[in-house]
Amino acid sequence: MKDGMPQVESPSPPSTVEFTLNGRPVAVRPDPRRSLLSVLRDDLDIISPKNGCEPMGQCGCCTVLINGRPRLSCTIPASAAAGKSVTTLEGLPDETRKQIADCFVHAGGVQCGFCIPGIAIRAHALCGDGAPPSRDQINHELRAHLCRCTGYTKIVDAIDLLARVRGGEPMPADGCRGRVGERLHRYSGHDATLGARRFIDDMKLPGMVFAAPRLSDHPRALVRRIDAAPALAMPGVLRVVTAADVPGNRHVGLITPDWPVFVAEGEETRYVGDVLAFVVATDLLAARDAAERIEVDYEVRTPVTTPDDAMRPDAPKIHPGGNLLSRSTLARGDVSGALARSAHVIEDVWQTQCIEHLYLEPEACIAAPPAPQEGTEHRAQETKERHEGVPAKAGNARRREAGQAARGAETHDVISPMARLRVYSQGQGVFDDRRQVASVLGWPVERVQVDLVSNGGAFGGKEDLSVQAQTALCAVLVGRPVKCVLTREQSMRLHPKRHPVRIALKVGCDKEGRLTAVRARIVGDKGAYASVGAKVLERAAGHAIGPYRCDHVDIESLAVYTNNPPNGAMRGFGANQAAYAIEGAMDRLAERVGIDGWEIRWRNILRQGDRFCTGQRLTKPFGLEQTLLAVRDAYRGAKYAGIACGIKNVGIGNGLPEIGRASLTIEPDGTITLRTGHTEMGQGLFTVAIQAAIEETGLPAELFRAACDTSDPLDSGQTTGSRGTVLTCHAVIDACRKLKVDLEAEATKRRSDEATKGWRRVLRGLAGRKYVGEWECYKTDKFGADVPEPKTHLTYGFATQVCILDENGRIRKFIAAHDVGRVMNPTLLEGQLEGSIHMGLGYALTEEMVYHQGRLVTDDVKSCGVLRAHHMPEIELILIEVPDPECPYGARGVAEIGLVPTAPAVAGALAKFEGRHRNRLPMRDSAAARAMGAKDMTKVR
Repeated sequence: MKDGMPQVESPSPPSTVEFTLNGRPVAVRPDPRRSLLSVLRDDLDIISPKNGCEPMGQCGCCTVLINGRPRLSCTIPASAAAGKSVTTLEGLPDETRKQIADCFVHAGGVQCGFCIPGIAIRAHALCGDGAPPSRDQINHELRAHLCRCTGYTKIVDAIDLLARVRGGEPMPADGCRGRVGERLHRYSGHDATLGARRFIDDMKLPGMVFAAPRLSDHPRALVRRIDAAPALAMPGVLRVVTAADVPGNRHVGLITPDWPVFVAEGEETRYVGDVLAFVVATDLLAARDAAERIEVDYEVRTPVTTPDDAMRPDAPKIHPGGNLLSRSTLARGDVSGALARSAHVIEDVWQTQCIEHLYLEPEACIAAPPAPQEGTEHRAQETKERHEGVPAKAGNARRREAGQAARGAETHDVISPMARLRVYSQGQGVFDDRRQVASVLGWPVERVQVDLVSNGGAFGGKEDLSVQAQTALCAVLVGRPVKCVLTREQSMRLHPKRHPVRIALKVGCDKEGRLTAVRARIVGDKGAYASVGAKVLERAAGHAIGPYRCDHVDIESLAVYTNNPPNGAMRGFGANQAAYAIEGAMDRLAERVGIDGWEIRWRNILRQGDRFCTGQRLTKPFGLEQTLLAVRDAYRGAKYAGIACGIKNVGIGNGLPEIGRASLTIEPDGTITLRTGHTEMGQGLFTVAIQAAIEETGLPAELFRAACDTSDPLDSGQTTGSRGTVLTCHAVIDACRKLKVDLEAEATKRRSDEATKGWRRVLRGLAGRKYVGEWECYKTDKFGADVPEPKTHLTYGFATQVCILDENGRIRKFIAAHDVGRVMNPTLLEGQLEGSIHMGLGYALTEEMVYHQGRLVTDDVKSCGVLRAHHMPEIELILIEVPDPECPYGARGVAEIGLVPTAPAVAGALAKFEGRHRNRLPMRDSAAARAMGAKDMTKVR
């Protein structure tokens, strides 16, 4: 197997395969290497089964029914379907489809939607004519499926509801108008459940061709020569694209542009995901086969794979400026003196691990070029000749002949200076995507239009460009729409991960257990490229003392380049790494003082008017005290319980701009298109934005459509830092207040009632008008700025979590109390927190991305260690509402805080059970992990 695709030396010719699909006979002639999933999707346009990991068969997204039984279609050769009956969601009766979708949407069992169609078809089979399944049976049946968004609770709720409805119970009434605080159904949730909402890999454009990357074979090697001739000789290959074809800037990056979209001959690779070439071919299999035929001559060099090795004076320089990307420092008070006076001092080192995001939708992009004119074909031919070794003079002559023939045929193949390239991206910031793609092409940004295709999960991993720039360049060079979809193995090699971080702490307290001083030395493995690593390590520094008061702090945090795959943004963004260390220290100090974990936290937590670690004084009300009080009895009433508090910034802050933009466009049919500058990626941003619009205008939900693209000037930066809801809803409120003035005037003129049809008539009178809203946060201060009263962030999320183990050490219950400011949508909020806790439990116990000498040891889905439904404990959520006056309706961002205290809460419970404290993640050898079957879930070197 190569790059997740089965390799066959000499495929036999295709033969006809006949089977029944959704009740009708079909006949196909697939390549013998192709799976049933591939044939269903690419030949028959059946898109409800998704390709999350073909041919691994480890995520469940591809599930279909074969002769009535759920099967993983990515593992089944298309020929094996011969004579069988295949059923997908597309083939179910309309009433049945609606019933399934209603149950999933009502229960909140769908977020990004990529995994749900596979689960939904299994749910249909499970909730058949027999007895309704128990929740334990549902969990058992879901073992083949992964969901990275929901934490499974609401999926099980949805299947349980479906069984009850099929057993005769009425569907619960809705009655929701969609105002803030109500359970408005997820925008496009029905289509997502049924697999009808198209992701990028589901899209097809006329004349579309396919691209595949050739990645580096070595984490560190000099590329002497790239020989594309073997690939160009293969049938169906249109073009091989390399660094020599890049007309603009070859390096990209959100903060530091150090990441080449192609590594050139004569340069050194920095990790195994470096792109050397792209192959464009008429079909996907041909492109991937040809990419493997590209021959690369290397001078292999020893990789630098640890920060300690990278920081040695004699270490090879991974980048020209050296191996230290950033140093973040903060000093306040007299740490040495305070430690010397402390009654108790804890000193130890905590180590966290690298984590794979494992969003279920691999990276994908489509780029559609503008209409070509004369010239492009010549450039394409020139590059092909360069790969074939054609002498320059001979190539010029050949191109002149080609040009004469083209002109004789009145062919036009130069792209107009005003034409626009259209890029379909799954990224977390379409305006950043546009800027970087335009830079690579050497074009002004106005010539690039980027449309968000809501992605199948991101969690920070789709902030950086993946394949958008290369795909766009391919489309321009071949003059046709180009699609690139990575295999799961390619995805795991290419995109940034969660930083492994080492934190050395020395923490003191007085005899009452009140913190006196914290000294922290933090080192993060940045991997090969900057990504946003400087900010992640800065964030770890800013959260190094957690949500606690301490007057004397001395913090240094380093981001260090290595030849490992890059590490970048992932849910928590450094705060969760820091929390694991400081919360562990708090537990040990509590033992020294002779008090319990709850009490030491109560004595030290931040209260209104106190200074956070960064120096920012928290002048606004917040509910950290209430979260601690909410879990006190549960913590003290359990024999084996761990407790941890958490704080997480909302917004990027630290001196970077913080702005939200949105627009409302009145369409001719009387509907409203709500555009945001931020990305919908399963968290429900479009839904809460619509709720804000309903709250402000009183208009019904069905009048609103949501989108994110670059057609309006709504650049709001990345959808990151738990800020999407806060910034977008502020902007929507501003736009709606402008709309409302015209709306009331038009309604008065027409004397219309407020029924939907009446509102449509009113809005048709405003057709073509656009209302742009904007909100900008005050200027924040840089981390460590020497100012008297630094304001580093807009606001924060706060939480206390408790983990309770049973007598065997298994997690019996997990309790999470969160100050959310204001509940915008209870269903969406609960789903975000349950999904965060699921991710946090995996982080604590089972998940790890393992490398050896810069190469992946963790090379498939299963070995990433992500928890399945049957692993999850009962989760109890306690929502505290202390509104933040600077946030829309008082709501704080919650996307990340849900996992910040999770791992240390688990560690605290295990310390009670095992009688020892742990300082390394994941805690795979613990009783809690063993109860989950951790040894069968991960690979270790």
